[in-house]
Formats: sequence, structure tokens, C-alpha cells
Amino acid sequence: MQISGSSAVVFGGAGGLGEATVRTLHAAGVRVVIADLADDKGKELAAELAVPYVRTDVTNDEDVLAAISAAEELGPLRISVDTHGGPAGGGRLVGKDGAPMEMEAFTKTITFYLTAVFNVMRHVAAAMARQEPDETGARGVIINTASIAAYEGQIGQLPYSAAKGGVVAMTLVAARDLSPLGIRVMAIAPGTINTPAYGKAADQLEAYWGPQVPFPKRMGRSVEYGQLALSIAENDYLNGETIRLDGALRFPPK
Repeated sequence: MQISGSSAVVFGGAGGLGEATVRTLHAAGVRVVIADLADDKGKELAAELAVPYVRTDVTNDEDVLAAISAAEELGPLRISVDTHGGPAGGGRLVGKDGAPMEMEAFTKTITFYLTAVFNVMRHVAAAMARQEPDETGARGVIINTASIAAYEGQIGQLPYSAAKGGVVAMTLVAARDLSPLGIRVMAIAPGTINTPAYGKAADQLEAYWGPQVPFPKRMGRSVEYGQLALSIAENDYLNGETIRLDGALRFPPK
């Protein structure tokens, strides 16, 4: 798919994975819209790269549509990358006190990490369907963010693992749904990625997780996520699949 001159929306574009993706796509000639709730970081990045920032709550239809509209003004919308975060509940299914996990911990996590991904995807897909296809019949690609917790969730990660497992499960079905329109759907399942969000704890996390990664013996870097997103966008034969980005790491139970 020809991506230079086309537009893209990166949801969560002011965060670690999102910022790296914004920078990578922008460097490849894509006209990128940053969609996020982190106003300070989003506006700073937008000013640096001279790209639009749209304040976006991914659970709000009007916000999502506004971000999409901003991208369509820049050129044909070909790429959507969803890296947004949100509150996540956790804990054991039955705690040490014998009480079951609070339902709110589960539903809140599902809302932000699964339902919101679906919400973004449905609106982006409808927008891409309006674009003129390129010479190969391609209209665009949707890239969602799963996690290796979808496959080996750790103790206490049940809500998060369920949500990310849902993202994995949606990928092939959505790709099949959208194939007549020339829209691909992919997901990236990161392992332990060392992002700026960890702040002072980054070194401690690196010391803990780095030695557990088979190779390379370190946590992942945000730029590696961005590079993979770009590769997916450019390679038309990548469709309906979740790619692990984890250095062959498999989460232990805890």
C-alpha cells in the first residue's frame, strides 16, 4: 500500500508506543493526526512535527469521529493505529480474604481495553470504506494493540488478559468482514516495552524484566513498535494476524 501522502490517526498518539508510531509514520511521509487525552504531551508533539492534535476520548463517539475527520482533511485515510491506554483493574479471581473480584474491576478494564478498541475500529473502518482504493484495491489498514498477556496472563491480570484476548480474537474476524472493502486488520502484541510512562521506575523494571527476555536481553523499545506498525502498513500481505513483539518472552505465572 502506498502510504506517502496518505493520512493516519494514532489513538493514544501522545503516549510511549503512540508517540513512536507518530514519529515513524511522519518520517515516512504520512500525514498523521495525534488523538489523545494527554493535552500537554499531545500539543508539544504536534507543535514539534507540525501535525494536528485532537483531544480524543476513545469511548466517546464524537471525539473519535472528530479525530477521523481531521485525518480525512489531510488526505485519504489509510492507516489507523490504536495504542490508547486507560484504567485497568486487577487482582485474583478470589482474594485471600475469600471475596470474589469486584465486578467493576472487570467491566472497567473491558470498557477501555476492548470495547473502546472496537468503537475506534468500527468508526475508522466506515471512514476508510469511503476512501478511493489505490491501484491494488487497498483502502487502508487498522492496527490494534493487544499484549502477550492475551496468551500468558499473569496472576492478577484476569480482566486485562480477557480484554487483550478479545482484541486478538477480533483481528481475524474483522479482517474477514472488511476484506471486500480492501481494508486489512492487524494487531501487535507487545511484551515488556520500556516506555517513558514508567519514569524513575524504568531502570528497576529493566533490571527485573531484561534478563528474562531470551534475546535481546532487554525490554523492548517504543521505536520497535513504531517500526513494526510501519512495516504492517506497507506490506499488503499482512492481514488478520497478531504479531508478538516480545523478544520470545513468555510471561511466568507471576
